[in-house]
Amino acid sequence: MATLPPLFAALSDPTRFAIVERLLSEGELSAGEIHRGTGLSGPSVSRHLKVLSDAGVVRRRAERQSRIYAVRPEAIESVAAWAMSHREFWEASLDRLERAMMREMNRR
Repeated sequence: MATLPPLFAALSDPTRFAIVERLLSEGELSAGEIHRGTGLSGPSVSRHLKVLSDAGVVRRRAERQSRIYAVRPEAIESVAAWAMSHREFWEASLDRLERAMMREMNRR
């Protein structure tokens, strides 16, 4: 499982989040293709990609002169597992609240 705090920190930036969304919808992209879609400078995009890579959100591979980026499925799975574990907690809490309210209404 990816370490969640760095993963969430990396995704908290709107530009990095947009890069990840784009990679999820379009699949693997070169750094140049990612750059063309942002309106940012090349060095800025490179820094964002480094943060995403260091956090384990994306993987990078070399293909000739290009660097190709893709989302690491295990990073997305970590976020999904975390969200689902919290969803179960809140659903159970709401179920307990509903039962308590029903008991109170039945007493009246």
